[in-house]
Amino acid sequence: MSLSVLIAAGGTGGHMISAHALSDELMRRGHKVTLLTDARGLRFPGLFEFADRHVLESATASGFNPVAWVKALLSVWKGRSAGKRIAREAGADAVVGFGGYPSLPGLLAGVALGLPSLIHEQNAVLGRVNGKLQGRVSRIALSYAKTAGLSAAAEAKSVHTGNPVREAILAARDAAFEAPAPGEPFRLLVVGGSQGARILSQMVPAAIADLPEVERRRLKLVQQCRVEDLSAVDAAYREAGIDAECVTYLEDFPRRLAQAHLVVGRAGASTMAELMAMGRPAILIPFAAATDDHQTANAAGFVSAGAGFTLVEAEATPAKLTGLLKGFMEAPEALQQAAAAAKGLGIPDAAARLADLVEKEVRAA
Repeated sequence: MSLSVLIAAGGTGGHMISAHALSDELMRRGHKVTLLTDARGLRFPGLFEFADRHVLESATASGFNPVAWVKALLSVWKGRSAGKRIAREAGADAVVGFGGYPSLPGLLAGVALGLPSLIHEQNAVLGRVNGKLQGRVSRIALSYAKTAGLSAAAEAKSVHTGNPVREAILAARDAAFEAPAPGEPFRLLVVGGSQGARILSQMVPAAIADLPEVERRRLKLVQQCRVEDLSAVDAAYREAGIDAECVTYLEDFPRRLAQAHLVVGRAGASTMAELMAMGRPAILIPFAAATDDHQTANAAGFVSAGAGFTLVEAEATPAKLTGLLKGFMEAPEALQQAAAAAKGLGIPDAAARLADLVEKEVRAA
């Protein structure tokens, strides 16, 4: 049975990467995929290249500005109307939303047409849009078995599928992780999410400069930076004599992750899923301003399993990061154990589980 599935996603890489992984799995099974997104959702290279793609109007508002809220609601309503038209033209059998306000018009369009409807939550805390829609959808797919913010009724229709990751990540999963012995090159990857993270541009160079010289010489470092931070970070590493490659976007992130011995970064949904799927240890600095502090929740199980450490952003200092880096570089056995712990948390068949759930919901309709 060939299905036509609407995928509503947009905004950040955390939403788009998971949605893309499901799209790939559905198309491998012979199903048709139609992406309903916002303008930002089309900016990620290599995602949804073989799906029908449509940009819907959408907006959000905050604070107490009535005019802004009215404009946002009108925008969502227009997007919903366009989504209904596209769904009819595509002969849609189901709709899957991935959270975030750009997914709202497409998901509402599917619900309005009475289609089997699913939402996928990438984080360990239910997002605002998914939280508002949890009572209106047929099924809820969870990345984390324990997800905060679910109502009792929503828990009853929830399924733990894990968070789908890109095929290129899974392709490297079977390669054995080999921690470098003392004195051997140590590959460090620093990433800050799709937009980069200024705190990492400020803290990591300072932390690395304080490492003992013998450890600094071992480092082979790749760091993602904001455009405005790039030259300063590059100059800091040159001054410290560090072998560093500074870039603004890692289009080949799966390859870079496969090469890394250790990752320093945020604890966003896609980052965590890919660390666990491939099995890479990490030092995480959760984004303090993330909605409902969901990045700290994302990292909790990873850290408790022994796969790495977290630094609270408000308390993070270069000295603390130096200590953690030094500890991993001087103890290859600890690094090896952390990599194994991370890999043990991965759900490599998450995309297949989610696709199974979509097919099951359509059959049950």
